[in-house]
Amino acid sequence: MTSKRFRFGVVASPDGGAEAWQSTVRRAAGLGYNTILMPDGLQLLSPFPSLAIAAATADIRVGTFVAAAPMRPPRAAAWDAHTLTVLTDGRFDFGIGTGRPAAEQFAAELGLPWGTAQERREQLIETLDHLTKLDGERRTPIMLAAAGPKSLALAAERADIVSIAKPATAPREEVATLARELRELAGSRADDIELAMNLFAAGNGELPVWTKQATGIDAEELAKSDSLMLLPGTPQEMADELLRRRDEFGATYISVNATYLEELAPVIELLADK
Repeated sequence: MTSKRFRFGVVASPDGGAEAWQSTVRRAAGLGYNTILMPDGLQLLSPFPSLAIAAATADIRVGTFVAAAPMRPPRAAAWDAHTLTVLTDGRFDFGIGTGRPAAEQFAAELGLPWGTAQERREQLIETLDHLTKLDGERRTPIMLAAAGPKSLALAAERADIVSIAKPATAPREEVATLARELRELAGSRADDIELAMNLFAAGNGELPVWTKQATGIDAEELAKSDSLMLLPGTPQEMADELLRRRDEFGATYISVNATYLEELAPVIELLADK
């Protein structure tokens, strides 16, 4: 489906302070990961300064995964994103979305309105418009999540990287259909879009305790569902499965929770230059 080469990211946050954060960044870079990605939420440190530290620590790309549009006024979010693009010399990917359910409380704590789904989408678009003006000739790559018709259309028009936002147990056929619809909507831009896929877990270890909280599904049930958010097996089996996913969906940008940074590393080596 695509001739794009694989690249790999680590989803992490600086929970243990500056030294632990920099150690994680250096380890990821040393293992061949291409990006450090950070979630957005008031339970964590702020992603923008955290990612600035990460980019200064190692020669690695950084990105928000993803910033919640309602948590910042559009001009302020664009300002932060543009600043990272400049200070990292173009090594920043701006992942932004309309916000997970938990972000409604975060927005309230910040004294910001949550708005309807349409209002949040318009806020996201306004943020991207401000960023385009600030960037000028230097363009910040945009990552968007997409599932419904409106979000697919927006991603097809504006995104460089797209993550298919479906439940953990979504069938492969459904994901493949959405990926195909995305490319049809993108038209001449289709080949420029990178399809991303995030993994909760990799290898043959036990699933993390936060799996049920994140998915609403027991770990055992998730493991039996052939979930695309899991990548079990030996390094070769995992590499073969990612090649299959590239053939079926066009997914080439694979991210994994930092808990499994070491487990996925051999796969990166197996898929180097593929």
